[in-house]
Amino acid sequence: MGNLGSLKELDLSQNGFFGELPTSIRNLFSLEKLDLSFNKFSGEFPWSTGNFSSLKLLDLRSCSFWGKVPHSIGNFTRLQFLYLGLNNFSGDILGSIGNLRSLEVIHIAKCNFAGQIPPSLRNLTQLFVLDLARNSFSGTIELDVLLTCWKNLEVLGLSLNRLSVLTKATSNTTSQKIQYIGLRSCNLTKFPNFLENQSHLVVLDLSDNKIQGKVPKWLLDPNMHNLNALNLSHNLLTGFDQHPVLLPGNIGDLVTFDLSSNNLQGPLPVPPLGTVNYLASNNSLTGEIPSWICNLNILESLVLSHNNLSGLLPQCLGNFSDELSVLDLQRNNFFGTIPNTFIKESRLGVIDLSHNLFQGRIPRSLINCSKLEFLSLGNNQISDTFPSWLGTLPKLNVLILRSNIFYGVIEEPRTGCGFSKLRIIDLSNNRFTGKLPSKSFLCWNAMKIVNTSELRYLQDVLSSYGQVTNNVLNTYDYSMTMSSKGRMMTYKKIPDILAGIILSNNRFVGAIPASIANLKGLQFSGRIPEQLVELTFLEFFNVSDNYLTGPIPQGKQFATFDNTSFDGNSGLCGKPLSKGCESGEAATNEDHTEGSEESLFSGASDWKIILTGYAGGLVAGLVLGFNFSTGIIGWILEKLGTQRKATRRRRRRRD
Repeated sequence: MGNLGSLKELDLSQNGFFGELPTSIRNLFSLEKLDLSFNKFSGEFPWSTGNFSSLKLLDLRSCSFWGKVPHSIGNFTRLQFLYLGLNNFSGDILGSIGNLRSLEVIHIAKCNFAGQIPPSLRNLTQLFVLDLARNSFSGTIELDVLLTCWKNLEVLGLSLNRLSVLTKATSNTTSQKIQYIGLRSCNLTKFPNFLENQSHLVVLDLSDNKIQGKVPKWLLDPNMHNLNALNLSHNLLTGFDQHPVLLPGNIGDLVTFDLSSNNLQGPLPVPPLGTVNYLASNNSLTGEIPSWICNLNILESLVLSHNNLSGLLPQCLGNFSDELSVLDLQRNNFFGTIPNTFIKESRLGVIDLSHNLFQGRIPRSLINCSKLEFLSLGNNQISDTFPSWLGTLPKLNVLILRSNIFYGVIEEPRTGCGFSKLRIIDLSNNRFTGKLPSKSFLCWNAMKIVNTSELRYLQDVLSSYGQVTNNVLNTYDYSMTMSSKGRMMTYKKIPDILAGIILSNNRFVGAIPASIANLKGLQFSGRIPEQLVELTFLEFFNVSDNYLTGPIPQGKQFATFDNTSFDGNSGLCGKPLSKGCESGEAATNEDHTEGSEESLFSGASDWKIILTGYAGGLVAGLVLGFNFSTGIIGWILEKLGTQRKATRRRRRRRD
């Protein structure tokens, strides 16, 4: 490479290159285009070793470079296109490039740049892309003034910095060709008036601000016919200027229409027919879901949770859109039966109807939802037997039926296995009876194996519209409420390594099946707490294939457990293992600090809950789940120990 002194273009983008750049790059004096984007280099970019004064395009996006960008970048006077985003660059770069008057593109999003927005940026009159999103820039910006200098601007991204954007009460800004405006978290208190003239807008993101009052009529004017994504979420909006609340269908086909987390009141705003993602959760909306919802035939996600909506669900809800993948109506006041209209080849991956007033049975047409991963019907008034027929759904990860009126015996599978992908099942607070289905536990293969190499969350990928800057919206995170240590906890994200079985507060009888011990996709480290010796009523105990160390607690019920209970832990010692402990190593429990409920979900290790209920004739067993801590063990002792005493008292009374 060092001999290519006349080379004008070098494009190595989108390969698998890694390591540091060769020092011979310093000899490429004639380079006009250098594109190294989307590789895995390391270290600093060799700013000081090369003579890049001829460069017109420099693209280093997503290369894992770090370090300060030197002020000498201001000497690249011929530079037109500067792409440094998605790296760990730092420094006050804007103060260095403000006089590069030929610049047309500045894309430095998602780095660690800081500093104020210098007045010299007004000199960059050729700009058509300015993306500073997700850095640490600070100070105030008089946006109206800058826009008068940037006549050719098409993309403006200032989101997620420490900026305060100021706009005038009246704007003299003429109509421009701006297509993307990202002002998320820019301390706005009102709608910028210059937007009124931006008829070419495709994406507008004003989320996470402090905008109060009503959405102005001009924002949803038919002149906005190009609008594809409108994100007004996380503000203080109360309604719309226009009445009735009917958004004109010719403002564009909105890929994303996001009104979530405001103070909106009254009926649901009516989106254009071409809407793909309609998000209006966490407001104070009232009334029924109107029949117009049946006309949104390309809708992919409908998220109306955490409102005061009520009434019967439209019968079309299961079949109005072949594209629907997310249906989230949780925490409203809907009643009646759930429509039995889910169609074959449905794309639904998420259905959350929890915390409403639904009655009747689970609709049998759900069997058509072959892509369903998450089904939450908890906290309703549904009366039905256990839906074993859902076990044929090949992707079902989460099934929550908590706090309903489910009843009867959970039958063993007659043929084959069901629920093979199930990782979380919550049947608590119902009226199930009989013995636990031991064969069913053998079928739940997803709970047996866990990959902790990478923490991922259960989520649905939504259609998004994104240009140079980050997308307005691209995922819907699965969330759930479950019982943890006697308290109901809401978790906004569910890691895919989480596995949970919650069966408490039912009427089960008999022994806990030993097959539960096979659900051992657990990998824990540390010592086995000595306090577990006090659980003298344990009939099985399995902590195999973990990273446990130290001596095994001795005495009482632990004397009845054989080697298989502790296999696969090379650091354990003492009976029943043949490996003895070193002299002086005591089987004492170390002090541990109990983490918060959120931390249980945010770590990189799997955990399981086996909560089988404290009423009825269950024989207690333990497959280690919660992270070892004094508080957790105390909770187990309290719950199971108290129940054991109560059982003894009942036996004495019968005698």
